[in-house]
Amino acid sequence: MLNYVIRRLLIALPSLLGISLVLFTVLALAPGDPFEELATNPNVPPEVRMALRAQFGLDDPVWQRYVLWLTSMMKGDWGFSFVSRVNVDVLILQRLPTTIVVIGLSQVLAIMVALPVGILAAVRPYSWFDRIASTIAFIGFSLPTFFTGIVFILFFSIYLGWLPFVYRSDLSSTGLTWWWEQFKQSIMPIAVLGLFQAASMMRYVRSAVLDVIRLDYVTTARSKGLSERVVITKHVVRNALIPVVTLVALQMPAVFGGAIVTEQIFRVPGIGSLLIDAILRNDTPVIMAVTFVFACLVVFFNLIADILYGWLDPRISYR
Repeated sequence: MLNYVIRRLLIALPSLLGISLVLFTVLALAPGDPFEELATNPNVPPEVRMALRAQFGLDDPVWQRYVLWLTSMMKGDWGFSFVSRVNVDVLILQRLPTTIVVIGLSQVLAIMVALPVGILAAVRPYSWFDRIASTIAFIGFSLPTFFTGIVFILFFSIYLGWLPFVYRSDLSSTGLTWWWEQFKQSIMPIAVLGLFQAASMMRYVRSAVLDVIRLDYVTTARSKGLSERVVITKHVVRNALIPVVTLVALQMPAVFGGAIVTEQIFRVPGIGSLLIDAILRNDTPVIMAVTFVFACLVVFFNLIADILYGWLDPRISYR
């Protein structure tokens, strides 16, 4: 399996290079100047602005700037933020753990909801449970995360006063109190993302289980006298999870996009809010680094999905 992982990583390198080239070219040709505020400041001489542009290579050709950026990235130098005046890797490392926790826990919530509900709906097709679950799922993935986020804030924060609607990274409490407050302020962003993904995933789980449950080997397993629980858990669900794993991997870009919106709603100090702030301020090095990190995470999750295929279906070999 190690050789398979190495080959997949080598195949992913050209993809990441192509993504970085397209992103860098689009950002370099986009209108706007990161030193626009200096140009409008009468206390800053024009020579200083021109010297800064020359220092950061903003007047060089696009291909030359891309080669310089790529070689610096390979050396571990992710650039310098024009707005924050700190290194880009420091900004990302400060924000990335929060985003990974929110996205990771939201995916765990989505799987914990979608798997049992989808399996039960497929085992009892067209029952009242199936119809109610399908209706709720249709409503769930039809509503965007910014709408459900606002509804959560109005209901749980404004009307009931149970949960804080602004995520705070400067909690003054310590010990168990800190963990409790951290948990309370994380409930709504995780629930908004998780339930949105669960609604879509539940339909795929139901469809996959319905396709597998009608196959001949399932009938053979029942004829051997195995209990329905064993047939469903060991013979149906395991094979039905293969398309679900593919769905989870392919949905990661949408998850990160939803995380950006959700972080803005709840003021979560994650990498999504960092990206939005960098776009508004035309902070090109931060935009480039964050989008490239998103691309790397998507490639990583697709690699994890390919590895899970072999575990779910022994017929799939790592070649």
